[in-house]
Order: sequence, then structure tokens, then C-alpha cells
Amino acid sequence: MNPIPFAEFLERFPCILGEGAVIERLRRNSDLDLDPYLLNSAFIYEGEKRAALETIYRQYLDIGRDAGLPLLMSTPTWRANRERIDAAGHAGKDVNGDNVRYLEGLRRSYGEYAETVVICGLMSCRGDAYDPAEALAVNKALEFHAWQAGRLADAGVDFLLAATLPALSEATGIALAMAATGTPYVISFVVRPAGTLLDGTPLKDAVDAIDSLAAPRPLAYLINCTHASFARAALTHEANSSPRVLQRIIGLLANTAPLSPEDLNDSTILVEEDPQRFGRALADLHRELSLKIVGGCCGTDDRHIRALAAQLATGLQEGRRV
Repeated sequence: MNPIPFAEFLERFPCILGEGAVIERLRRNSDLDLDPYLLNSAFIYEGEKRAALETIYRQYLDIGRDAGLPLLMSTPTWRANRERIDAAGHAGKDVNGDNVRYLEGLRRSYGEYAETVVICGLMSCRGDAYDPAEALAVNKALEFHAWQAGRLADAGVDFLLAATLPALSEATGIALAMAATGTPYVISFVVRPAGTLLDGTPLKDAVDAIDSLAAPRPLAYLINCTHASFARAALTHEANSSPRVLQRIIGLLANTAPLSPEDLNDSTILVEEDPQRFGRALADLHRELSLKIVGGCCGTDDRHIRALAAQLATGLQEGRRV
């Protein structure tokens, strides 16, 4: 665990670099097979796969260190709920805890820089992250996600992150499950340019609903797996966003494709974006909308995060000179 509590970590640093894609980059490697249930969560148990995972994480750690920026890293546990762990044949293993300890070991290997690296325990919805029709009801989501939230919290993550959430009902249930652990937590939505979740809930209603039901409420909210142009449109939407949304949503982990989630999910090719353009777009959002955490999701790799880090570092240096 980072010696700085996550709430203090957020206050201390004006900008935090998010990692880029991990699962998708592993999927592009034809020599590696993602598990049909756990994707990359069991990679730490196999030598070649563990090495491939480490290469990607160390790239992001090196970029953050070299740019002098704090870094947000996510455990490779996006699909490591109990149902999937059992189906993958790993019922006797502490998959979530082992991944936390694996990532903690990488962080410690960076010496003094480790104190500017924060680790979240990553979770997501039970079904298709891009199909709100598969979302669990609030109570079922609370029951389903409590087990994984507890395992990640017990392993000592700095905070919990439920990401790529398409619907309010399951997002609310996950929030309740994470709140019960006593560990700080963050909720991250996929959004449409019209300022709604994929289920049509306006952002302002989603934030207000979860904040009013969960105790403690989320420390903050993010947007992920959404193109920067879509996120900008959503956050500035006149009817479906609000000043409170802009206050509570503090970051974007962006993909590189200006496509709807449905089109992106069905795409048979990787839709990439020029790394420099990607970096400028996110750095602009950091500056204009006060998004503190900016990083990558689908379509990104070390080139995109390096370009973003350079933009952010330059902006911070110019700000200090003023």
C-alpha cells in the first residue's frame, strides 16, 4: 500500500498519469492466449505470460518516472469475479490478492518513485460492458460484487475502481459493495456524447443517485473506454451534465476510436489514433475541464502514454514558471 492515503494523493498532485491499455495489447500478441473467463488475470501464474504482462507495466512505470509524473496503475483483475475464477479452474487460488501483490512488487522495485505510484483494485460489471441490457439490478450487483471487492480490499490496494460500467443499476450495486469494504473507491462509466451512460441515464442523474445511496460515497468518478471527443461532449452537455458532474468526474482513460461502444465492440480491426494527437487531446481536457487523471484505454500503447506524458509535463513546467 502506498504510504500516502489515496484521498491525500489526489489532493497533493495536480495531475496523475493513467496507464494505457493492458488487456488489448496482450490480445494483439499472437503468441499469447487470453483466458476465455479471466482474460489476463491468471497471467501471473505462467512464466512467459507473466513476463509479457511485466513488460507492459514497466513501460508505463518508466514513462511516468521519466516524465516526473505520478502514475495510476490497475491490477489485472477486470474480470476476476468469483464466478469466472471458478469457471477458469482457479477456485483454490487468491487470484485477486496474488495480482495485488504482483503489482505491489513491481511498484516497490522503482525505489523513491514508488511513492508517486498508486494502485487500484480493478473490477467491472458481470456481463458485457457495452450492453446495458445485461446489467444486474442493484441488489443482485451488491451481492455479486461484494466477494471480489472484499478480496481486493483485504489485499491492501490503495483504492478500488469499478470501470467500464454501462448502466446505473449495476454501478450502484458495485458502489454499495465497495463502500462496505471501508476502502476508498471510484466509479467509472462508459458514456455517450449526449451526456448519458449507455443505458440512457443522464450523467448528472447517475452521479447524484450513487452519491445519495452509497455510504461512504465514491471518492470520485471517472470516464473510461470513451474517445476524448465523446467525453468532452458528454461532460459539457447542456442538459445531461452539470457543474456537479464536472466537480465529481475527475478523469478520463480514453480510447483511440471515435466510435460508439457498439461499433467499437464489433470492429474486427484496431482503430488507432496518432499518439501526438491523442496526447494533445487529453492534455487539453486536463487543462480546460480540470480532469486530474488522464490516461489510456483501448487502442493505446506506450507511444500514446509517452506522448501524453510529454504534453502534461510540459504544461506543468510552464505553469510553474507563471
